[in-house]
Amino acid sequence: MGENTFRLYGDLAWLWPLWSDPTDPKGSYALWCEKVTRLIREYSKIPAQALLNMACGGGKNAYNLKKYFEVTGIDISQPMLDLAKKLNPDCAFLLADMRNCELCKEFDCVFVDDGITDITTLSDLAAVFRTAHKHLRAGGVIVVSPDHTKETFQQNCTRVSEADSPAKPENLEVVFIENEYDPYPEDDTYEFTLIYLIREDGKLRMETDRSLDGLFTLDVWRTALREAGFEVHEESNPGAPSEDARENTPTFVCVKPT
Repeated sequence: MGENTFRLYGDLAWLWPLWSDPTDPKGSYALWCEKVTRLIREYSKIPAQALLNMACGGGKNAYNLKKYFEVTGIDISQPMLDLAKKLNPDCAFLLADMRNCELCKEFDCVFVDDGITDITTLSDLAAVFRTAHKHLRAGGVIVVSPDHTKETFQQNCTRVSEADSPAKPENLEVVFIENEYDPYPEDDTYEFTLIYLIREDGKLRMETDRSLDGLFTLDVWRTALREAGFEVHEESNPGAPSEDARENTPTFVCVKPT
């Protein structure tokens, strides 16, 4: 997975705080985390206090979830963890791989957002769910939401957005162009290309990013979660963040049996 890491998680990580404002109470991050919190409370068999945010990235979800939980975040990108710590100095963040880490601690709930998309093989997907199961208390839940499944993927989907965070300097304008394309539908990946149009004091430079992301069927997701030991439930996503395609993709809410 390391060689598949976006530049956005490395030398271009400075752009991440400029893309969507997690502090906006009516923004996509806040609304999404409200739904995640509701699902945890609805399905959990135990009081949910300690939350493990796997593949936490720059900590925007943690910012909204920490209102309700004691959040620990893990990620394999140190630049992203640095951003997460700056945004959430009151949370714990650790450099760790969600496929095989051992944190020597159990949590009441686990949340994995779109970082799960970086998982491109069935064996790694299964490993993530085994790691989550190992770190969950009995009766706790994992909430995991894929961006796409094979049933919901839209070929050649392109989205354009602008840097809209209050953290953006006045002399800087950034446009993000995202494209998703599956050249080989028979395999379990698709191409995610991201183009950055960066204008500083009116002078343009262009940067590009590309990765292979995972694309599995719904049945593969269900089977991997069940085989990890979870009781599997699915919820529709009419309130998914508008900038992604999850409105047609279910969120999995899975219980570790008591």
